[in-house]
Formats: sequence, C-alpha cells, structure tokens
Amino acid sequence: MISVFVYGTLLVGEGNHFVAAPYVQSVQSGTINGRLFDVGPYPALLLTEGNAEQHVVGEWLEVTEDGLQAMDVLEGYYGPGASNNEYDRVWIRDVDGQREGWVYVYPSVAGLKAIDGSSWKEYDAARSK
Repeated sequence: MISVFVYGTLLVGEGNHFVAAPYVQSVQSGTINGRLFDVGPYPALLLTEGNAEQHVVGEWLEVTEDGLQAMDVLEGYYGPGASNNEYDRVWIRDVDGQREGWVYVYPSVAGLKAIDGSSWKEYDAARSK
C-alpha cells in the first residue's frame, strides 16, 4: 500500500474523492506542516517544514499503485521534474512522526490568497455561505 496525504478535493466527502475511492484501503486523519492557498475550486499547499505555527489538517489515504496513478492524473503530475506538472509529488511526514508518504504540492503560490486556518473543508464551507 502507498500512503498519500490529501487536504483538498480528494478528502472523503469532497468533489474529487471518487478518483481515489475505488483504490482506498484505509483512511486516517493527519496533520502536516504547511499552509493552504486558494486556487478557486481547490487549494494549493506550501510546505512549511520547521514552522510549528502553520499546519494543514487532512487525511492519509492508503491506496494501491493504481490509486496513486489515478491521483497523479487528477493532480497533473507527470513525473519528477516534468516541466508540465501542475503539482509536484513529494515525500512528507505527519507532525506526529507516525506516518509518512506522498503529498501533492503546488510549485508556486505567488499571487494566491492564503487561507486562514488549517482546513480546506472548513474554509470552503464558510465561503459557500
């Protein structure tokens, strides 16, 4: 199984979870060091290793290799260093140190609005009111 930390539309109950759902073996909540930014219909993640003040809450999905490939397609990830990647896929560790795996990060958040708080679900629900 492959661990992937998700924090936006791939979360259980969100609009793109259906992409991963057929391949998910387990789901556990998690938290990583980072900051979310608003791209419109989905968030971007900036990792903030070493900054304990900025956290992102999400879920660790345990998926099959086919699940990782399906998420790569959704996230526009074509391989390490590919010039046409929309997101990069990098290795990350949960703040509790108990879990590690892949996460999709946006290559540049320049010009994007930072999201207050640590949860895309809460932010998205509040802006929809």
